[in-house]
Amino acid sequence: MATETTTTRPEETVEKVRDRYGRIAEGTLSGCCGPSTAPGCGTTEVGAAEAGAAVTIGYQQEDLALVPEAANLGLGCGAPVALLALQPGETVLDLGSGPGLDALLAARKVGPQGRVIGVDMTAAMLERARRTAAEAGAAQVEFREGRLEALPVADASVDAVTSNCVINLVPDKPSVFREVARVLKPGGRLVVSDIVLDGPLPDVVAQDMLAWVGCVAGAALRQDYLAMIASAGLTGIQVLHDFDYIAKVGGVLPEELLAKMRGVGVRVEDLAGKIRSITYRAVKPGR
Repeated sequence: MATETTTTRPEETVEKVRDRYGRIAEGTLSGCCGPSTAPGCGTTEVGAAEAGAAVTIGYQQEDLALVPEAANLGLGCGAPVALLALQPGETVLDLGSGPGLDALLAARKVGPQGRVIGVDMTAAMLERARRTAAEAGAAQVEFREGRLEALPVADASVDAVTSNCVINLVPDKPSVFREVARVLKPGGRLVVSDIVLDGPLPDVVAQDMLAWVGCVAGAALRQDYLAMIASAGLTGIQVLHDFDYIAKVGGVLPEELLAKMRGVGVRVEDLAGKIRSITYRAVKPGR
């Protein structure tokens, strides 16, 4: 069974990602970039499966119970907000905010005097996130349409930045980290969960579009990824959590890709240890 291959043109890749996540937001496609696939990628229902998968990657049940179910589509690979040490009154930026789960959790920590800005490039995700924020009564949360490579956020205007399994989807990752450094206040911090690689992927996976939009093929090698953060001027880089994404979550790769892998003699076991979910911290010097 053939699957679509990645393109060398970054904007085409971006459009493929936008289309897929738009369909996930609309409920016509299941969320396969995260552990919702563990209970069975193929259902578009939101509920116990997504909640259970979120707990698998680090969320607390009591936190999930505080936000509308519609905010959780099982698209993450960690639980970064819990490690941001947010304080009442702070301003937080969520990169690739999706249906709004992390933005709403951050809103509860910064309180009504704080502010949360979510940025996403997918119109359907923004619509869904705004509905869930309204349902939650989170007036301090706003969602803006934009790309992570050119954030619609003022210079030195946020105290903290977070993101959950999104930067790996962006072809131009160095630009994302430069933008993070631009919008953070001096002394501001970044806590992100994302996918990195601890070894090269087989070509059949690395060149597959489903693997890209599934947060695998677009991931950078760990050393390259961390070097991009440092090159943007962010310091104090510390990996807080690190686990084998496939072993922990299970079922991440879609059946179409698995069939293609079998056709060329590549097994899931051949990916063991290579695809890692990390949650890391960094700071912008100053203050």
